[in-house]
Amino acid sequence: MPLYIQRNDITTMKTDAIVNAANEGLLGGGGVDGAIHRAAGPELLAACRALGGCKTGQAKITKGYRLPARYVIHAVGPIWRGGNHAERERLQSAYRASLELALAYKCESVAFPLISTGAYGYPKAQAMQVAVDTIGEFLRAHEMTVYLLVFDRETYVIGQKRFDDIAAYIDDRYVSAHTDSRQAQRRRYMAAPARTEAFAPCATAAGSLDEALNQLDESFSQMLLRKIDERGMTDAQCYKKANIDRKLFSKIRSDPHYKPSKATAMAFAVALELPLEEAQAMLQRAGFAFSHASKFDIIVEYFIAHGNYNIFEINEALFAFDQSLLGG
Repeated sequence: MPLYIQRNDITTMKTDAIVNAANEGLLGGGGVDGAIHRAAGPELLAACRALGGCKTGQAKITKGYRLPARYVIHAVGPIWRGGNHAERERLQSAYRASLELALAYKCESVAFPLISTGAYGYPKAQAMQVAVDTIGEFLRAHEMTVYLLVFDRETYVIGQKRFDDIAAYIDDRYVSAHTDSRQAQRRRYMAAPARTEAFAPCATAAGSLDEALNQLDESFSQMLLRKIDERGMTDAQCYKKANIDRKLFSKIRSDPHYKPSKATAMAFAVALELPLEEAQAMLQRAGFAFSHASKFDIIVEYFIAHGNYNIFEINEALFAFDQSLLGG
């Protein structure tokens, strides 16, 4: 873990392996395939010739040669023929075969393009869903960092209905927060209920400094570990659902005063499937709050409010709206 969605050039990725969207002949081509062969040099083509081709839905591996990556995994995705010729199953198979090869060669990191979305014509939104679902399922059982690279954000669109729903949700909340007059904002502030302090305002009112300190709320780390126990989850189940690296989780577990980033705190709230009120409480422990002045916050709130805690789907939406991602 985790899975990152990025806009990047796959030939520059310094991962253990990169995945080439290859054809069955493995002899190079256009798009990503051609770019990888040009960057790797003629040795790659010679190595591919020795492999004797590759069937659709399968993958084979070579060295990376002049690329920053140690290996190139050549995955053959399906040609889109309308969606009724097992395209989805073959695309899933291409991703799984690539991940299994990366695992067999002890790769800790691997970068994928969106397989089959170039000359093979697979619709990008559907291809992205297959990629995210297949990689996400693999990462629930294995430790690996995976990058899913999108050539340009303009050509990537999540499902239109969801995009429209999220856009409307943002408009309903974000616009008002930025167009209200200062007087209207002051009226809302004055009408809001007074907040209760978490501890006595001074030591004498509490009786002693020790008593005042004892009333402090639990830290973010303490709340997180308590919630994991209450949910009956293992640590691994939680940090994988949060799209968080194991090493980062170890730091949080070992330090009761650890201060996470807002994206990390939100990721754990999603992994624990907290309702909005409890998610807000977890963010407060980390020193943050949901804000309707932030599109990032509103998008995460949208998914929580709709009971969708799939962090990879949330990150797809965040990416589509040009926001930073959860976890990582």
